[in-house]
Amino acid sequence: MNNMIGKMLDNRYELLEVIGSGGMAVVYKAKCHRLNRLVAVKVLKSDLAEDADFRRRFRDESQAVAMLSHPNIVSVYDVSRGETEYIVMELIDGITLKQYMEKRGQLNWREALHFITQIMKALSHAHSRGIIHRDIKPQNIMVLRDGSVKVADFGIACLANSANTLTQEALGSVHYMSPEQARGDRTDARSDIYSAGVVLYEMLTGRLPFEGDNAVSVAIQHLSSVPLSPREINPDVPEALELICMKAMASDLEKRYASADEMLADLEEFRKNPEVDLDFTIEDLHRETVDEPTQYIPAVHTVSKAQKVQEADDEEEEEASPHKLGTRKLLTIIGAAVAAVALIVLLWHAIFSDLLGGEQTPTEYVVPYLIGMTIDEANEDENVKGIFTIEQIGQRASSEYAAGQIIEQSPERGKTVKGNRVISVFVSSGAKTENMPNLVNKEYRDATLQLTNLDLNLVVNDPVEEYSSITKGYVIRTIPEFGETLQEGDSVTLVVSKGEQPKPVTVLSFIGIDIEIVRQQVTQTGLVVGEVTQRASDEPYGTVIDQSISAETKVDAGTTINFVISEGPAMPDYGDDATTSGEEPQP
Repeated sequence: MNNMIGKMLDNRYELLEVIGSGGMAVVYKAKCHRLNRLVAVKVLKSDLAEDADFRRRFRDESQAVAMLSHPNIVSVYDVSRGETEYIVMELIDGITLKQYMEKRGQLNWREALHFITQIMKALSHAHSRGIIHRDIKPQNIMVLRDGSVKVADFGIACLANSANTLTQEALGSVHYMSPEQARGDRTDARSDIYSAGVVLYEMLTGRLPFEGDNAVSVAIQHLSSVPLSPREINPDVPEALELICMKAMASDLEKRYASADEMLADLEEFRKNPEVDLDFTIEDLHRETVDEPTQYIPAVHTVSKAQKVQEADDEEEEEASPHKLGTRKLLTIIGAAVAAVALIVLLWHAIFSDLLGGEQTPTEYVVPYLIGMTIDEANEDENVKGIFTIEQIGQRASSEYAAGQIIEQSPERGKTVKGNRVISVFVSSGAKTENMPNLVNKEYRDATLQLTNLDLNLVVNDPVEEYSSITKGYVIRTIPEFGETLQEGDSVTLVVSKGEQPKPVTVLSFIGIDIEIVRQQVTQTGLVVGEVTQRASDEPYGTVIDQSISAETKVDAGTTINFVISEGPAMPDYGDDATTSGEEPQP
């Protein structure tokens, strides 16, 4: 599909270069000529675009995902309206989490915590709106330069699961697939939680929980095997974080986290106190398999390393014969002798160390308070310099602290440490910003709710009403416009439709007509009779002698017209000689 480079989609998006390609779509860097900005355009491959049902679901899914607005989800700006099926998304300045892990290998647990928390916040937002990803994996998670992450491909992922394309991409996805997906059962939000647990496992250990030569062999292990716990691979992983990871990966749906919010709550407790005592153990999470029916899987036999070792041990026990018992006794005696020698060596080492004064107890240091400092300032602090190492593991938006200032540290202030004297910090990237969402054609109340969900404390001004062909009460446009940057506390104005503009009414001449007849005629033409005053005139009483809007003037329906009516001829003035009694004047 490289021949599409240079093509203009819907007279708006110019495709500049290919920046990615998958089994379903090609992603282009593109320029939006309407808003003069760079975007990413994901174009559906032609073979899939030929399927009318797939095209329909592609649009439905894309429009649903366009409703999502969250800092940890790649924003969808627009969806195709013409023959070419495409989605317009924000262009991310970063790399995938997969690429990040390939460069870094096993991640520091604090960094893993930072990433998984953002991933779960994205899932919480999507799940609350009824959208399940179904393909959470590092390839679908983008890491930005500021250390934040964004989850991508919500709509595409759902469609991919129905495309039945068993490609190398399927093999990549199956490593993160939940057991219920492997069985072909109905999935819900908990499937995303399982996949997120696998991503966390990979970040903490630098390896996948299950490996295999093909997709089926990996799927079998998801169904029947328990992976090594993260601490068996990386002892630096805190016990509570290991438990959170293993609960997210529980094969039994009932033992898994019920929601992203539930997992986030445990992650937050752990963040506050890495030594928190959670109310479950790994043993509690192991799936009971005694009474479960056998699952049918296509005939591919692959077992984990742990299973192979156990089977080898079982075979040795079954094949043991009486004439081998002597050998076993001999091995037992040798083992005991080796253990005794090892014990003597350890005792000698302890005594020798004691004679030399023993090992010195490491000096204890109290963690200083670094919040509000820059990293350079913290490194020069007398309580840090030469004692602690400052390690920045990410950035986060903050309206309270200026860009570059430390907003969070671990360990916290006042903690006593001995061996590991590293203080991990997050620094402020400045005030939080978001792109103005597309609110056009949304009902005013829904639009204001979407602005509230941006969590920017925006000031939403009173709506401005204008005539429009858009349904009355729905948004016509926004100030700032769609796609522009919003900062915390910014002011937003929504221009709302008050319906189609009425056709203009031509004002008639009502001069010389009785006011009661005029009232009927004015109402029939769609105008409104306003104030009626009287003035002396030679015209009969009640006749219109003046009107506030001239005849032949075009006005909107509902316009008010004021009238002046005649009160009849004025009485003559006879002065002081006027006769009032009707009597003849006396001579």
